[in-house]
Amino acid sequence: MLLSHVLGMFTHPDEEWSHIKKEHKSPLLVYGAYVGILALISPICAYIATTQIGWQVGSGPLTKLTPESALPLVVLTYIAMLVGVFSLGWAIDWMSKNYGSHHDNYFAYGIALTAYSCTPLFLAGFVLLYPEPIVNTLVFLAAAGYTGYLMYDGLPIVLGIEKERAIPFSGAILTVALVYLVVTRVGTVIVWSMGFAPQFVTG
Repeated sequence: MLLSHVLGMFTHPDEEWSHIKKEHKSPLLVYGAYVGILALISPICAYIATTQIGWQVGSGPLTKLTPESALPLVVLTYIAMLVGVFSLGWAIDWMSKNYGSHHDNYFAYGIALTAYSCTPLFLAGFVLLYPEPIVNTLVFLAAAGYTGYLMYDGLPIVLGIEKERAIPFSGAILTVALVYLVVTRVGTVIVWSMGFAPQFVTG
């Protein structure tokens, strides 16, 4: 089962990347048995935290979201995560041709690299059950840092790129990821302006 790779990404990533390269699973299988499951963690935890637990800013009142406004937001978040993994995986596979990689005509290597590298970010979603902004930020920053390391570590193994070329390639990947992040932020504003803005309740 692909979920068995979760532990390996933290305990022995080099060995795990070698297994993943040999598996050469199709993107559809990676999505159905890995990304599709782990990407549910953040939206579900965020929904529970924002509608049932709530959060406070300083000594201010307890604030929550109405279930009706939170549901479409978490659904859109889940979709954005799925699109993000696919888009970055496709971009990695496409760009890898310029770095001497073993190019894959149906993006399996690029999407696998993205999907498994994002494991820390997927699991970090559990911290949303403790809706404390500072704690959430620190955990997600740490997860993003380890995700970047896994990406850099997996490039030579999964895509067959020389170690020397992995550093500039990682920079290119980071650029693409930041562009997607900006696009999602702009998309969030557009979605909110279309009537999907969160509805807050206090007390």
